[in-house]
Amino acid sequence: MNRMKMMAGLMTVGTVTAFGANDKPNILYIMCDDMGYGDLGCYGQKYISTPNIDSLARQGVRFTQAYAGSPVSAPSRASLMTGQHSGHCEVRGNKEYWRNSGTVMYGDNKDFAVVGQHPYDPDHVILPEILKDQGYNTGMFGKWAGGYEGSVSTPDKRGIDEFFGYICQFQAHLYYPNFLNRYSKALGDTGTVRVVMEENIKYPMFGDDYLKRTQYSADIIHEKALEWIDSQDGKTPFFGVLTYTLPHAELVQPNDSILKGYKKKFFVDKTWGGQEGSRYNATVNTHAQFAGMITRLDAYVGEIMAKLEEKGLADNTILVFTSDNGPHEEGGADPEFFGRDGALRGLKRSAHEGGIRIPFIVRWPAKIQPGRESDLQIAFYDVMPTFAEVSGAKLSKYVNKNKEVDYFDGISFLPELTGKGKQQKHDFLYWEFDETNQIGVRQGDWKLIVKKGVPELYNLADDIHEDNNIAAQHPEIVDAMVQIVREQHTPNPHFSVTIP
Repeated sequence: MNRMKMMAGLMTVGTVTAFGANDKPNILYIMCDDMGYGDLGCYGQKYISTPNIDSLARQGVRFTQAYAGSPVSAPSRASLMTGQHSGHCEVRGNKEYWRNSGTVMYGDNKDFAVVGQHPYDPDHVILPEILKDQGYNTGMFGKWAGGYEGSVSTPDKRGIDEFFGYICQFQAHLYYPNFLNRYSKALGDTGTVRVVMEENIKYPMFGDDYLKRTQYSADIIHEKALEWIDSQDGKTPFFGVLTYTLPHAELVQPNDSILKGYKKKFFVDKTWGGQEGSRYNATVNTHAQFAGMITRLDAYVGEIMAKLEEKGLADNTILVFTSDNGPHEEGGADPEFFGRDGALRGLKRSAHEGGIRIPFIVRWPAKIQPGRESDLQIAFYDVMPTFAEVSGAKLSKYVNKNKEVDYFDGISFLPELTGKGKQQKHDFLYWEFDETNQIGVRQGDWKLIVKKGVPELYNLADDIHEDNNIAAQHPEIVDAMVQIVREQHTPNPHFSVTIP
């Protein structure tokens, strides 16, 4: 890679803002799991109550054209962490590693199988490492999915001071697990360890007795996140990534007032009896379960907002709420019933808008005018340069000049947040996903989708649902956007797509 191309990647970073040590903002990035663009009241949802997140939107800026890094979890999170789109970053799919796997994973034996996802490139910096360099306390609570246990990329090795949750996203498919993972610098951990859920392993992980398990992972993870926020002294800035697994399948939660309320509301409901080989338990009241999971998540957000107010930290804390990709239809979920895709075509695993366009809300009372709406096109890989800018970091410091591809694809959207300075815009946004062999490019209102090597073209200005493939009518636009694909895709031995 020549020096000119490398600098082109670096020039997308905004002008570094000078923040003193005492006024660097705290950052909390809340990312839920498989929430569609239309699943919140502030994005048009009519059946599900989300008063806290709706209030968050009124207090900050609500983005209407924000995009995940990928249509599934692991590569979407990789894009966030690396500042790269999925044609450049190391992790481009949900590739998993299994060691000593088998029935022991689901049984009562404590000698569990080691599982997890493909690790981040250890030679490419990730977001917590940058903010750690800038003097931030760092914590992550929820789902990691950036490397299997014992790999070169686990939270303890990647700039995280405190972690509690799931190292492996496959384990995160169940809400009453046998164990969770922890890394605590404060407690003297030398690496990630397993915290066995003793109450849970008294009962099987599948079957009729499953709901006798008592320790609901989402609640436990949230409690740990609140404890970590409460431990901050207000003098050292902190960066927290709260990757809650709600409302991902399976559809299950405690039968408390939230769920009972929705059972009354959806008195005509569905039962999902499971299916052979499924990773999810059978469930009843699927509409109530799904709606309850989002309202439960909303309650978590409300408690975080209240904690920041209690500690006097709300004013100078950047609080983000978003989702890792579009909605799912697993475990009995019914996105059609809720109109969850916000009139967008496609679900999770699709490069159509419904699979990648996500809610994205940012509040920062000290800097952001409340009640705003933004149609700026942003993607997860823009988060790294934005947070780098507010922290005072220079991304050029982190480029490994010995590697062919080791730059950043993002553009800081700090000017859009604060209303100060000129906001750079992307010429295009890019995605690729090997498991469904799809590539997506958005350039202005044009949307190119390549499925198994065959290009489709849509004009989002008058076809937001992507119903009309007009590739045949605009071959010159298709050719130009295909050229973007050929320029942006870099080979990866672990993930592949068909280039047109």
